[in-house]
Amino acid sequence: MNLSLHHITRPAKTENKQANGLFLFHGYGSDENDLFSFASELPDDLFIISVRAPMPMQPQGNAWYTIHWDGPDGKFNDSEEAIQSRDAIAKFVQEATEAYNLNPNTISLLGFSQGCILSLAVALSYPKLAKNIIGLSGYIDPEMLRAGYESADFSSLNIFVSHGSVDQVIPLQWAEKTPAFLQKLGIETELKTYPVGHGVAPQNFYDFKEWLLKQLS
Repeated sequence: MNLSLHHITRPAKTENKQANGLFLFHGYGSDENDLFSFASELPDDLFIISVRAPMPMQPQGNAWYTIHWDGPDGKFNDSEEAIQSRDAIAKFVQEATEAYNLNPNTISLLGFSQGCILSLAVALSYPKLAKNIIGLSGYIDPEMLRAGYESADFSSLNIFVSHGSVDQVIPLQWAEKTPAFLQKLGIETELKTYPVGHGVAPQNFYDFKEWLLKQLS
């Protein structure tokens, strides 16, 4: 289907009703095939959509926004590009929800690294767009949030966040700030950590899968 962002899908095996949609957003330098490997291990009644970031990289891969590795803290996010991608994701989720006849009240977003950072930014900027957020190996960047987000109603939002305890790309300390940030908005969550680097441990997968099924039950 020709929507605003390139994507691949695994349709749900459900009949005569709107499916629960799960959107996957990959990390910097990757593509839509990366997280799609989760699809075969997830329930058949989920309609899974894995999305490609809009900025092609050389020699391969894609990004949601530029990272300047020689920035003042070793990294520097291009916030303007990130905001453009944030809004592109929000638009795409709305498009795909309608195009694939998904239940708009049970949409879930799952992001890894850059995809996590933007999934959290989308959720806090547009809290009615999705019900469940799974944030893997990322953090909240306040510069990517819509102005006035603090006054929004987050009561229907559920968030799962996890991180590798020896992550060499995004420091654990950055992710450790997430629960307190969310708590100020009335969103209760805890940061789960696993003894891995910048990746998803098997136990992490099983934990977020169990969490998601609980939210959708």
